[in-house]
Amino acid sequence: MHILYLTPYVPSQVRVRPYQLIRHLAELGHAVTLICLAGPDEEPLAQAELRRYCSEVVIIPTSARQAALQSLQALSSSAPLQVAYGRSMALVRAAQQRADRHDVVHIEHLRGSSYGAPLSHYPLVLDAVDCISLLFERTLRQSASLGGRVKALLDLARTRQAEGRYGAIFDQVVVTSPEDRWALLQLQAQDTPAAPIEVIPNGVDLERFAPAATSTREPATLVLSGKMSYHANATAALWLGRAIMPLIWRERRDVRCLIVGRDPPPAVRALANDPRITVTGNVPSVVPFLQRATIAVVPLRYSVGIQNKVLEAMATATPVVTTPPAVRALGARAGEELFVAATAQAFADTTLELLERPEQRATIGRAGRRYVERYHDWSSSAVLLSQAYVAAQGGVRTDAVLEQPALSLSLPDMVQLH
Repeated sequence: MHILYLTPYVPSQVRVRPYQLIRHLAELGHAVTLICLAGPDEEPLAQAELRRYCSEVVIIPTSARQAALQSLQALSSSAPLQVAYGRSMALVRAAQQRADRHDVVHIEHLRGSSYGAPLSHYPLVLDAVDCISLLFERTLRQSASLGGRVKALLDLARTRQAEGRYGAIFDQVVVTSPEDRWALLQLQAQDTPAAPIEVIPNGVDLERFAPAATSTREPATLVLSGKMSYHANATAALWLGRAIMPLIWRERRDVRCLIVGRDPPPAVRALANDPRITVTGNVPSVVPFLQRATIAVVPLRYSVGIQNKVLEAMATATPVVTTPPAVRALGARAGEELFVAATAQAFADTTLELLERPEQRATIGRAGRRYVERYHDWSSSAVLLSQAYVAAQGGVRTDAVLEQPALSLSLPDMVQLH
């Protein structure tokens, strides 16, 4: 198929879902034309890599200042600020010039959803990724970022309305998890056609995120990885540094903690005032940090969708201690493939116990790697996405043969969380 792929940012190892889907669509034999927004000098290596997988890459210049101005102008309208932030008539015009040569148009994220209406006479697939209004609800309740809570408050009602009307524009919608699908179904407006919503889980680059060639790991070293400018990750880092690590140090003063990821806010950087905590900022790759760590810790207070940071740690055979929100979309078995703890004390106790048991760490690490290999391969996700393209064209869709584990969360649990 010839796929016109539109994104409001550069797919990259940070924006990993579109990057890996494009890569694996190309490996399946599809021809992908990518049109994306990019700021000055944004992700040059990723842009070069994308040209290996795409028949054409079109970069539409933008800037954070321009996007912020568009969001401010939208305050007096009913449009979500996220949508205004990613709006680009230049991108839409570039897409219109090429759409006739393509079988389907793929649009990424709520932020890019405004590209759909001008292209509505073509088969359209929206990868919503997550239910953003569900994320905003949880941000309002639990984020440590005042700015994040204010943005969520401003955009929540607008986003609910926009997500409830996806069916008026898009032929197919895809998301990363059953919970996000369920949440979007609850939002569907009664006066709007219901768009089919399919679950296409995130995968892991199993060659890049692999166990180290040698089994040597640094002693008593914990690692939290992720883009630290994202408010949920920053909130997790602050809870780790302020609440969990003091409990661990009460028993083991030698434990070190690495917080690895780009653009940490000042509050997260301040955690490094304790010499046992290192805040790296941007690094070329998080893989060596995961491979050398004793334990990967992911103390998310809230989340939606699939957490790549959990899957990537598991793929490196690093034992993971995490929280219930981080595994809501996974079928990994607690106590067998990872560990789950809900409170700061339970998280500290579980981590301390695991630090004392090297054989158990190795067993859990191997089981985590097997889980990711079985259920989170990007190639399988690309096959599912190909089928969504066929359905958007009005073709006959056969059920995908993608084995998925049973999720531990029931529908009543989802309703309570929502």
